[in-house]
Amino acid sequence: MKCSVFIATSADGYIATPDGGVDWLETSGNKMADMGDQLDMGMATYLSSIDCMIMGRKCMEKISSFNLTPEQWPYGGIRIIVLSRTVKEPPTNLKDKVEIHAGDIPTLMSQLETEGFPHAYIDGGTTITSFLNLRLIHEITITQAPILLGAGTSLFGKIFKKIKLERAEATAYPNDFIQIKYQVNYQEQGTVGQAV
Repeated sequence: MKCSVFIATSADGYIATPDGGVDWLETSGNKMADMGDQLDMGMATYLSSIDCMIMGRKCMEKISSFNLTPEQWPYGGIRIIVLSRTVKEPPTNLKDKVEIHAGDIPTLMSQLETEGFPHAYIDGGTTITSFLNLRLIHEITITQAPILLGAGTSLFGKIFKKIKLERAEATAYPNDFIQIKYQVNYQEQGTVGQAV
C-alpha cells in the first residue's frame, strides 16, 4: 500500500504557530500573482490520486475548528481515519466524515490493504513522523510558504533512523510558494547521530 504526504510548511519548517494557528497560509505570498490554473498548487490533483486519509487527533480538531460547510469540505467522500487513543468520538460537525482508530498503525494498514485501499494520504506532524519511523511513507510533497514563523509545531518529530529523500521535483509558483516532491528511500539508513 502506498502512503504519501502532501503538506504545507513555513520556510523554516513549521506547520503551525505555537498556539496552533495556520492562518499564515492564507496571508503568505504574493496575493496579486496570476496563478492561472495552479490556484490550489496541485491539491485537487493529489486528492484525486488517493483512496483514504489517515490523520492525527490534532489535525482532526483543527479541521473541526474551521466549521466547513458541505460546499467547503475539500475531501469529498474520501474515507478519513483519525488516530487517537484518547478521543473515542469525532466532533459533532465531523461525525459522518471521520472514524476513530485506537489500535496500532501496522494493524490499520493491514486492514486497509485487505479492504482494497491502494493509496493513503497521511496528514499531521506526529502521524507523519510515526509513519516514517515505521518505514511506511513512500512520497513526500512539501509546499513551503514564503514566511518565517520562528517557532511553532515542526513538521517532523524525532526520526529514529536516517531517511534518504531522492528524485526531487521542485515547482516555484507565481505567488512565491515553492513545492518540493521527494521519493523516500529507507535503504541507506543508520541510527541518527551515528555513522551509516
